[in-house]
Amino acid sequence: MKASKRPIHKVAAWVRRQPPKVKVFLAVIIGTAAIVFLRMAVHDHDKLFAVAEAVHALGISVLIYKLTKEKTCSGLSLKSQELTALFLAVRLYCSFVMEYDIHTLLDSATLITTLWVIYMIRFKLASSYMGDEDNFAIFYMVIPCAVLSLFVHPSTGHHLLNRIFWGFSVYIEAVSVLPQLRMVEPFTAHYVFALGIARFLSCAHWILQVLDSRGPLVAALGYGLWPSMVLLSELVQTLILTDFCYYYVKSC
Repeated sequence: MKASKRPIHKVAAWVRRQPPKVKVFLAVIIGTAAIVFLRMAVHDHDKLFAVAEAVHALGISVLIYKLTKEKTCSGLSLKSQELTALFLAVRLYCSFVMEYDIHTLLDSATLITTLWVIYMIRFKLASSYMGDEDNFAIFYMVIPCAVLSLFVHPSTGHHLLNRIFWGFSVYIEAVSVLPQLRMVEPFTAHYVFALGIARFLSCAHWILQVLDSRGPLVAALGYGLWPSMVLLSELVQTLILTDFCYYYVKSC
């Protein structure tokens, strides 16, 4: 058993000794290889988005277990949950008026569970809420995202207000996890890791759709800066979570 672990330990030790630039390069190589594998293994790349939402739901279920079994919400960011509920609600509205598909149902389920988590933190388990540490100013995230969505949004044939809402939900989603990263504890680490996996799958979904250039999603994106901003938003949130996921796997 020890012999089988030695190569893994040697590789891990070698990676730890490398400078940050080399680690970033290795992360890019691994991420690219994973996307290539997904492109070859998954024929319908739109399913990756559904899988990403399912992984997100799995992370939410971990929170539900923590809240119901341990009767505590310590280490859980209320502000991250509120930002998550915000982008889900806006995206759900856009989904109802613009496309309405399986993602609408998945988002509905995730929004309901997120609202339940918010209710538990605010009213049932308020005594264990770490409000002093959950002090990230979400005002400085919501306002820039709202302003950016006014100028960069989908160029499709839908109503302007709906296109602005769509852009706003994408930008808010990209930064919604930031308050939670300041409060990670051993139990909530599983939830954040699930978010990281979901974010990578979602990012891979967008990249593969753009590469294929034949999917309905690409046609819906329109033209201008919007397609680039969608990919940039996905990459930003993926990179935000990559560092945490690295240390999570390392600790496991």
